[in-house]
Amino acid sequence: MGSGMLKFTKVGQDYPAKRPAPERDDDFLEIARPFIVEKAEEQSSRCSQCGVPFCQVHCPLHNNIPDWLMLTSEGRLEEAHAAMAATSTMPEICGRICPQDRLCEGNCVIQQSGHGAVTIGSVEKFVTDLAWEEGWVEPIRPARDRSHRSIGIIGAGPAGLTAAELLRRRGYAVTVYDRHDRGGGLLTYGIPGFKLEKYVVGRRLKRLEDGGIRFRYDFEVGRDASLAELRSRHDALLIATGVYQARELSAPGVGSGGIVRALDYLIASNRKGFGDKVPDFESGQLNADGKRVVVIGGGDTAMDCVRTAVRQGATSVKCLYRRDRDNMPGSAREVQNAEEEGVEFVWLAAPAGFEADGDAVSAVRGARMKLGTPGPDGRRQPEPGGEAFREPADLVVTALGFSPEDLPTLFGASDLGVTRWGTLRTDHKTMMTSVPGVFAAGDIVRGASLVVWAIRDGRDVAGRMHDYLLAEDEAEKEAA
Repeated sequence: MGSGMLKFTKVGQDYPAKRPAPERDDDFLEIARPFIVEKAEEQSSRCSQCGVPFCQVHCPLHNNIPDWLMLTSEGRLEEAHAAMAATSTMPEICGRICPQDRLCEGNCVIQQSGHGAVTIGSVEKFVTDLAWEEGWVEPIRPARDRSHRSIGIIGAGPAGLTAAELLRRRGYAVTVYDRHDRGGGLLTYGIPGFKLEKYVVGRRLKRLEDGGIRFRYDFEVGRDASLAELRSRHDALLIATGVYQARELSAPGVGSGGIVRALDYLIASNRKGFGDKVPDFESGQLNADGKRVVVIGGGDTAMDCVRTAVRQGATSVKCLYRRDRDNMPGSAREVQNAEEEGVEFVWLAAPAGFEADGDAVSAVRGARMKLGTPGPDGRRQPEPGGEAFREPADLVVTALGFSPEDLPTLFGASDLGVTRWGTLRTDHKTMMTSVPGVFAAGDIVRGASLVVWAIRDGRDVAGRMHDYLLAEDEAEKEAA
């Protein structure tokens, strides 16, 4: 153990300073100022180097957190980065957008003892950003040439990109198909720049391209090729499309103009940030400028929407959520950031209908809720609780979560099995779908979840696909 560790009793917890709300609420730059080297070393030295590191246990990737905190505290930053990259394909992205308060930091032993968690995410972000600046991020070098085997990956989100990198490292020829015109999935089009600036995703994509991975954008399976046609082109396929179908709200007046889906709203904002032509933004349909905005929902997507509306120049932004603060699914840090930026939260409130002025929404009619007994997820269930209320609105954004699209129909693959929730059914051991040689990973299997879980699934499925292709090679040798 490094001699400079266990300083949590002498050194207090200190996160990177945030830019003041008046400075940050009119741009889409990340809100936290970066650590300097001395501060990263100081905060890393607070780690207690636990015999059973709960931070590592509760990280979906089981990152070697105590090891790289010790290395950082000793100034061995290149080695710290190598330890991060050993288990994660996107450590600088996880350092920015993982809900550390619910995962590694939330389970930090010194947090439980009242000293405040080690600032794990901030250290991870600092070290990996420095690694890019210093040239420590190594290019992809295939361990051997297996290019006689071709792999197709449907979806350029975190699960698909992780699998693509790890399979390319093993030497396979890899092609990634995506229906958007840029890679990254929700990293690019769903998450706003104030949480994840887009150059961070772009440099990862460039590294994959430089490593020999081929990308085919604006490619829709079912339109440009059926699943069976893609399967005939490749020795194995991975479906990693994520879940994009918005859950709809059923209430009187829900079809009024000005009621929009969260993902449509966020994609328009991110495209505008890229400099794309976005007609629905220019027309005002997906632009909050000068409007009274109400966002319905309590997850991280809802937080992205309210904070985007602030930056677009909304006159007021309110978030309606049917539970209270303690029972919301979104990050507590994001709620705090939103409140600092002027967002008002209306807790224990559910929409009951919408009023319209002509074709455009003018108000949300709501009902007060109360909390009942806990449900299967441990959160108390909302129940009707009392009086009605009315909230004026010119733009309503519904952020109620996402469900899987009907992939068997979209892909022209009726033999592709799904669960009762619409997610793809896979063999838990092999991660293969009901179609031989076609695998699936990420949200399309587990349902809407965290980016870090998608990375974990991409890592796991890469190993299963490698095993499958090795077995195919052996079978061909035996048959020859």
